[in-house]
Amino acid sequence: RTKYSPLDQINAGNVKNAKVVWRWASPDAEILKADPKLFTMYNESSPIAIDGFLYVSTQLGQVAKIDGDTGATVWVYDPKSYSWGEIPPNLGFVHRGVTYWESTDGAVKRVFIGTPDAFLVSLDATTGALDKDFGVGGRVDLLKGLARDGSDWKNRWQYAVSSPVTICKDTIIVGASVADIVETKNNPPGDVRAFNVRTGKLAWTFRTVPAPGDIGYATWAAGSAEVTGNTNVWSVMSADLDLGLVYLPTTTPSNDYYGGERGGDNLFAESLVCLDCATGLRKWHYQFVHHGLWDYDVPASPNLMDIEVDGKKIKAVAQVTKQAFTFVFDRETGEPVWPIKETLVPMSFVEASSPTQPIPSKPLPFDRQGVTDDNLIDFPLFPELRAEAIALVDQYVRGPLYTPPLDQKKGLLFLPGTTGGANWAGAAFHPEKQKLYIPSITKPSVTVIEKAPPMADGSTPPFAYRHVMLKSSFTTPEGKPVAQPVFKPPYGRVTAIDMKTGEHAWMVPMGRGPKNDPRIAQAIKGTEWENKDMGWDRRSQIMLTKNLVFVGQTGAASVIGISERAHALKLAILNENREEQVLKVLDPDTGSLVHEIDLTEGTVPSAAGEPAPSGNTYGAPMTYLNKKGRQVIVVPVGGANRRAEFVGIEVK
Repeated sequence: RTKYSPLDQINAGNVKNAKVVWRWASPDAEILKADPKLFTMYNESSPIAIDGFLYVSTQLGQVAKIDGDTGATVWVYDPKSYSWGEIPPNLGFVHRGVTYWESTDGAVKRVFIGTPDAFLVSLDATTGALDKDFGVGGRVDLLKGLARDGSDWKNRWQYAVSSPVTICKDTIIVGASVADIVETKNNPPGDVRAFNVRTGKLAWTFRTVPAPGDIGYATWAAGSAEVTGNTNVWSVMSADLDLGLVYLPTTTPSNDYYGGERGGDNLFAESLVCLDCATGLRKWHYQFVHHGLWDYDVPASPNLMDIEVDGKKIKAVAQVTKQAFTFVFDRETGEPVWPIKETLVPMSFVEASSPTQPIPSKPLPFDRQGVTDDNLIDFPLFPELRAEAIALVDQYVRGPLYTPPLDQKKGLLFLPGTTGGANWAGAAFHPEKQKLYIPSITKPSVTVIEKAPPMADGSTPPFAYRHVMLKSSFTTPEGKPVAQPVFKPPYGRVTAIDMKTGEHAWMVPMGRGPKNDPRIAQAIKGTEWENKDMGWDRRSQIMLTKNLVFVGQTGAASVIGISERAHALKLAILNENREEQVLKVLDPDTGSLVHEIDLTEGTVPSAAGEPAPSGNTYGAPMTYLNKKGRQVIVVPVGGANRRAEFVGIEVK
């Protein structure tokens, strides 16, 4: 999970000649055209390259093999995850990639996917056919054996797999996306399970919410561990094949924003958990958020890195978080590389929240934290902007990082919001330069909880309080969009951290930002921002090669409709990032811009009623040598109401 390649055919000297040479359109398009009721999210899948061929997943959970020279389709497997009439939890149909395995003699080659309807599927990598010796006819039903009472889980819309599974030797390790913001205690547990790579037989289960007798059970008050769900691993795990260890980034327990019925620190929620790959036994863990109330899931794959600090060589693991921290540990022992201090934080009046949270001494945060006066916009030539910002944020409960909900009548405005800081795009590590590169955004969220009313039948509700609103984009309490920046720039950035010292090496804004706004243009005159990008509050996707950093940016998402069922949330990509649909190329030592590659090059106009093309990046770029020995970069673009494609780039 380093997001690093040592390839250097494409370099600072010739990257200006890099061009789009092929575009591969997702086969989801025909299915969506045939069934207008279906809707997909972003194209977030990063391909993997094996022997000059690419293997990808689509938002609907299809798997494709692509010729790495031409971008031509070799085969497509369709699990028909959309045919059962339900929408997967949380973001609906979205997927982030497949996983490859082959036997030591090379005779058996398999591609694995965890599907949007909760099956683990094994495919023959050569033909795309189901491996009949795996599970039942090539599939394992992940709902079977999931419930605590030993029965099977029933509600497929509450449980899905949206990220690549992890393979450690002959073991497939699987997490899941579990429905968030539920109003019942009966939600699937976030158990992490392992299966034999050849047979699909269950090898072990690690309970992220402990059972009686498990380590961590005492951190859940009044037996709440026996009924609380989630604490799942929806993002990407990492494995050290030499040590035989796997690292799990876990999430918030249900409910995300209220924990009055799950008192205590709630292990192993919002933690990094290290397990033995072969047995599933816990080696060590570290909890980043005690008794979580902010949906601060650990959202990204841990970065495994070999570093040298103060003359000591360390097999390390670094975990970036939504709250803009980087926690660094010895990946064998779990010992922090730099001290981490339990620090006093504001307490909730609604429930027994944790009085402290862990704060790393190094590295320093890579983005803004807390809705404090110090973080609000402040241009001396235009003080009206700051006055308006203060008036806006004062309509909410606000404060430093980890301020909890304190008032039923006022929503909590918190920064970083539920989308980070960092998010599933994660960070990239350069082993030679010993630097970690982290894309992040400055974007708050608003959450409101209220006292839960009686159930429809007059019975007592399962939770004393319920969550009634979440805004991942900042609006006024009346729901009107905030037209001006509220916080100091930059709003999106990439930060490079020297992992030998824990110090920041450089930071650069990502994108021009709102400089075309007349009032912003006036406010920044004479400041450092007049001739400097301000950045967009849109996620960036990153990849490193030997001598370059590649960064693509997303468009913007807005809610266009919500069905009566909360799991049927429907989003559309507005693609507001029209002026910068490019792959930025940076110098890894300084962050300076080397070049921009136009990702709209070679687009084909859409037919009437079909999605338009896009140059916005939603999955991490990757690079490989094709069968001709030429370096190719592939970028996932589009999705949702834009054409989903994979774009192949070469130097011409």
